[in-house]
Amino acid sequence: MSHYDTPLTFKSGITIANRLIMSPMTTQQSFYNGTVTRDEIQYYVDRAKGLGAVITGAANVQALGKGWPGELSIASDDMLPQLHALASAIQAQGAKAIVQIFHAGRMTHEATLGGVQPVSASAVAALRPDAEVPRAMTIAEIHETVQAFGQATRRAIEAGFDGVELHGANTYLLQQFFSPHSNRRTDEYGGTREKRYRFVDEVLQSVFAAVKQYAKRPFLVGYRVSPEEFETPGIRFDDTLWLLDQLKVTDLDYVHLSLKDYSRVSRDEQHNQQSMLAYAHNQLAGKLPLIGVGGVRTRADVTAVLENAELVAVGQQLLYDPTWAVKLATGADDAMLQVPFKEAVKFAPLSTPLHDFAASFYTR
Repeated sequence: MSHYDTPLTFKSGITIANRLIMSPMTTQQSFYNGTVTRDEIQYYVDRAKGLGAVITGAANVQALGKGWPGELSIASDDMLPQLHALASAIQAQGAKAIVQIFHAGRMTHEATLGGVQPVSASAVAALRPDAEVPRAMTIAEIHETVQAFGQATRRAIEAGFDGVELHGANTYLLQQFFSPHSNRRTDEYGGTREKRYRFVDEVLQSVFAAVKQYAKRPFLVGYRVSPEEFETPGIRFDDTLWLLDQLKVTDLDYVHLSLKDYSRVSRDEQHNQQSMLAYAHNQLAGKLPLIGVGGVRTRADVTAVLENAELVAVGQQLLYDPTWAVKLATGADDAMLQVPFKEAVKFAPLSTPLHDFAASFYTR
């Protein structure tokens, strides 16, 4: 087991000073067009000190991938100046800056997209009260989106970020293609696990190609995964173990398991003898570092996560206790704020649907 204050060097060559990561969380602080705001930069600056790395909230790679108002965008070169300001501000606090890139797929609304129908792997609505039926993406649109992830990676490199995290969790587009609930395609992108994984694989290859072409210094790539879905049909934990087998032989630097509770146990009777985090760690078999997350509030939580992971992501605690990592490093544990969820929500800046504030309390 690693101690939280020891450095870690990823296969890309990026070294972080310690094992603490700020989890990606939606803040809805960007301008209407996705440009970073000064308030947004300050939000990250306030929380970055004492961390090994900060992962930003999700940034869309295409206009059609926008999930909610006030969302960060990395879909255009026009965003580069402020993205650079964000990356530099985080790095000035001693943390590596990682931007999470994604496409919302069916997890958005026509109103958010200016009257355009959302898209997904198939024309199947999500199981939520306000869900809209998406339009199935054409093969040409799939190829365009694959390239958009690569272009977003180029922009992250040019903006000075240290890496990107692909958001393959929380029911967004990458997960939608892998899920048998949202993917009912009968072509080369649907059906078997292998075919449902094809979109994920092509996105990864596009991102890796961009890193190889544009990065003149070490640049990391991570991938976030939600281990189970409640829908039927849907992703089961056995599917996720298979997915981890695919990911661990790629050029990824880490896998990030999205959980509301790091000790959560699978609903699968064949995999409920230990936490999903422990099973995922065993499945990766040391091939890739694993980030654990979910309800980390105390030093004891950090230690517990590191029993089954190489890194610890902290979300909700940093929302309402921005200097938590500094307190941990200086032994000021008694000064750490402990606030119940209903109070913590008040500290989530402008995050009305609380999409990825979410990541700590609700995960599919």
